[in-house]
Amino acid sequence: MAFRGWKRLLLLGRQNTFAKAWRSRRGVASLHWKRCHHWSAGKSLDPEVRAFLEENTEVTSSGHLTPEIRLRLLTPRCKFWKEKPDLWPYGDPFWAIYWPGGQALSRYILDNPRVVKGRSVLDLGSGCGATAIAAVMSGASQVLANDIDPIAGMAMILNCELNHLNPFPITIKNIINSDAGNWDLIVLGDMFYDEQLADGLHHWLKKCIRIQQTEVLIGDPGRHQFLSHSIRSQLHKVIEYSLPEYTRQENNGLTSSIVWSYQPSNSLENC
Repeated sequence: MAFRGWKRLLLLGRQNTFAKAWRSRRGVASLHWKRCHHWSAGKSLDPEVRAFLEENTEVTSSGHLTPEIRLRLLTPRCKFWKEKPDLWPYGDPFWAIYWPGGQALSRYILDNPRVVKGRSVLDLGSGCGATAIAAVMSGASQVLANDIDPIAGMAMILNCELNHLNPFPITIKNIINSDAGNWDLIVLGDMFYDEQLADGLHHWLKKCIRIQQTEVLIGDPGRHQFLSHSIRSQLHKVIEYSLPEYTRQENNGLTSSIVWSYQPSNSLENC
């Protein structure tokens, strides 16, 4: 099955190994980086992995909502777009797709820098790092990117280099249901693709808001798992973006993506 076919299956339901990894607090990663939990700015990349990522991804700034941000992604011009997915040596490259929810969050932050300016931001499930990059570009005082895949961490560093930014700190572990620290803003895109994971996110985010008064912004293009979840009744629509044609074609016909503010009622039970 070509990568494009794999990607379409992923869009229809990517819960399988990735959601299980979030739930079990394990990353999908290469054995070499399996024990890496925190990546500080300035840490060097493994030369072999860097070379592989540079050879098998394309630098692009077109086809998505944020042409200001250059990213290394898997595109139709990449070798692995047509290769069998199991030939990719580092686990499923979810980070190599610029998902619509992340696009909407990044666009909103770039257009409204006041949302992050002078504030601390946690980008949960950061993937390619685009939303964290947008936060840095817009003046956030502190940014931490989080993903369970160490290869995503490496890709984020490459993407920071592409955008002439010093790499931000990256944590490579599942922080859901743990103490994530005191953040002014938590952003997450395209994370509601599995009911059990969505339940965990719902309760953890509610706890962050209750204890730390954290603001939460969620990006999602309207997938069924998101719209049908109970969290939907506690969201306030911030803005909706029409997706570029290329993103529509590569996301099973999704036409728009929305940024939501998560504002759980004080009357709800504590977590």
